[in-house]
Amino acid sequence: MEELENSKESRKTKKELLSPAGNFLCLYCAIHNGCDAVYIGGKKFGARAYADNFSEEEIVKSILYCHLYGVKLYVTINTMIYESEMEECINYIRFLHQNHVDAVILEDLGLITRVRKQFPNLEIHASTQMHTHNQEQLKVLESLKIKRVVLARELSLEEIKNFQTKMEIEAFIHGALCISYSGQCLFSSLLLDRSGNRGSCAQICRLPFKLVKNQKEIPLKDEYLLSTKELSTLDNFEEIMKSNIYSLKIEGRMKSPSYVAYTTRLYRILMDKYERNEPLILKEEEKKQLKVLYNREFTKGHLFNAKNEELMNGKKPNHQGIILGKVLEITKGKIKILLEEDLHQNDGIRFFKADKGFFVNFLYNEKGLLISSAKKGEKILVDNKINLKIKDRVLKTVDSVFEQDLQKPKEKTIPIIGKVRAHLNQPLKITFLDNENKVEKEMYTIKEAKNSPTSKEILKEKLSATHNSPFLLTDLEIDMDENIFIPMSILKEMKHELINTLMKKRQEKTNSLFVEKEWNPKKKEPKKVQMNEKKIHVLVQNETQLQACLKYPVSSIYVTNPFLYQKYKKDKRVYLKFLNVKSTFKPLKQERLLVGDTGSLFYYGKTNTCVTDYFLNVSNHDTFNYLSYLNAKRITLSIENKKDQIALLMKEIEEPEKVELYIYGKPQVMLMKYCPINRYLNKEKNCFLCKEKDFYYLKDRENNLYRMLLNPLENHLTQLFYHKNLNFISDIPYYQNLGICNFRLEFLEETAIDVESILCKIFECKI
Repeated sequence: MEELENSKESRKTKKELLSPAGNFLCLYCAIHNGCDAVYIGGKKFGARAYADNFSEEEIVKSILYCHLYGVKLYVTINTMIYESEMEECINYIRFLHQNHVDAVILEDLGLITRVRKQFPNLEIHASTQMHTHNQEQLKVLESLKIKRVVLARELSLEEIKNFQTKMEIEAFIHGALCISYSGQCLFSSLLLDRSGNRGSCAQICRLPFKLVKNQKEIPLKDEYLLSTKELSTLDNFEEIMKSNIYSLKIEGRMKSPSYVAYTTRLYRILMDKYERNEPLILKEEEKKQLKVLYNREFTKGHLFNAKNEELMNGKKPNHQGIILGKVLEITKGKIKILLEEDLHQNDGIRFFKADKGFFVNFLYNEKGLLISSAKKGEKILVDNKINLKIKDRVLKTVDSVFEQDLQKPKEKTIPIIGKVRAHLNQPLKITFLDNENKVEKEMYTIKEAKNSPTSKEILKEKLSATHNSPFLLTDLEIDMDENIFIPMSILKEMKHELINTLMKKRQEKTNSLFVEKEWNPKKKEPKKVQMNEKKIHVLVQNETQLQACLKYPVSSIYVTNPFLYQKYKKDKRVYLKFLNVKSTFKPLKQERLLVGDTGSLFYYGKTNTCVTDYFLNVSNHDTFNYLSYLNAKRITLSIENKKDQIALLMKEIEEPEKVELYIYGKPQVMLMKYCPINRYLNKEKNCFLCKEKDFYYLKDRENNLYRMLLNPLENHLTQLFYHKNLNFISDIPYYQNLGICNFRLEFLEETAIDVESILCKIFECKI
């Protein structure tokens, strides 16, 4: 018992390996390959809507299974929540809490405030979708009693080390990357009505784009200009283990059970080596198998300051596998290949240039005879299923034998200690102990043996046989008299009951009891806004646009250039707009700001006038109320709200005069810590191109042009804007009828004449 207690104490200092699971088989593979915790999603409110995900029945089963093996289970509810969904979402969270989920991973700020008040015992983790990237945001989350924060993937390890927080820090160590800051991408939502903030991302960034300068295409060898490589920190893992990151997260709820099994296994190997002070080195064969399972090539990511070229794979957006061999000969029916790796029947292959592949259902030797496998160096034939025309490199993308083995891992065992007390004319007493629980049972009064006495060896043999349970008896203390008899049926019955009781205790273990506080907040009567009231707020990119706006009775003018703000700030209508990424904070006094993150509002809202931008994803009144509590003067609703959702929202908002609504412009669809211009035109040298007056665009397959703005003053972040204007100006009367009086227009490439023409229509005047 003392040994197990010491082991328990040592585990408290260890980091957590957190694995993904899109279904129960993935969860099973994660547990038995060494994870400390698993994160899953339900059928609703998760950022991976197209994973299999878990029904409520499967969630309960998963919680019990995880807890049996001492593994924690977290459930993702990492989407923005519409007003109409709040009560359903709260009911779902109540169900999770009642069934002892270890934590919920939340994105929506309003949902967090509601859950924190209604379920004070429930552990909350702030999702990476919350876009947490600065110290002030950490203070906001701490004030909401968040237990853990999942940081933005754009942060470097050095930046993370400099954070000061009482919260646990979680960071991604492996898997797919988003090129846009998470929670800040509107590309899929606007283009295909599949919201990344709602779990339905269509991965537009994995599609081909062309680079355009001043309406002229720039010829490039790469097609996939926004497609990142896969994150892998295997080669830099010791630095992570020495950092202040507590939970090491593997991405992959859309990935296969084999992928989950093997990535978990490799990182478990390295974590155990670190604990044993051994070199953190993997075998080359282990790394190769990882590439076969899934890779878009690997990058060390922003975590280790990867440059643009190291971060991106512009040639192919899909799984690359490894080089299998080369095509020697092609006929109408067969393809001859010289193998550089072993190949098995049912393996997956792809031809590089053709970018087509298939499973090898039939494998032949050079003589055309069917075989089940072939070795490196051999020449083989496969059926020409894809009508291949050119000789090509061949990739191995699926190792069927390896994947089957991964899905049948050796199951973990739970070490237990046993104690037996067996004295004549006294009840037989058996005790089982794991590292946290103690169960014991007494029954059957022991009698003197008439023929064959029960020996210590027999007791040990019978009690050690726990084959139908996850327990492994590692030690057995026996205190017994000589010449006694214990029926084997009694031993079997007691062992069975003890094992079942111990299993139940482990499964029902919970860090916090279910507690729910009554939720009945006092509501104020919404203030009435005059029907004819209409305040227009405009965002401009240059001085020409600004001067055009000054001619009209606009209420606010947001400028993106700090020098332009200083020049015109005497006009109290002029505000300075911050990007939705803010790394550093300098004290300001009595400035007017448009802010795009909670940290900026928390820091500047105390002494400055702050309006919040649409990047804070406001889609319910709870979020609205919290931002108002943080002193927001006006709060811009999410662009993703539809008319009916806005109508429901406005019925609950008590301060409608603070609502601002986006009604015109090309919104920012991505903000990237990546510069395509620097990568392709300046070849990673010190950047200067963004200071010139050229216009740069990305062009998609439909010839739509997406403007890029480069920001030399903001760590060379790149803004990508939608290809066409959203225009809801004609809907202003409808929204006025709902009680909204503040309307936002954003000008990007409009000339002064364009600006005046639009404003004239709104203000019903002449140019």
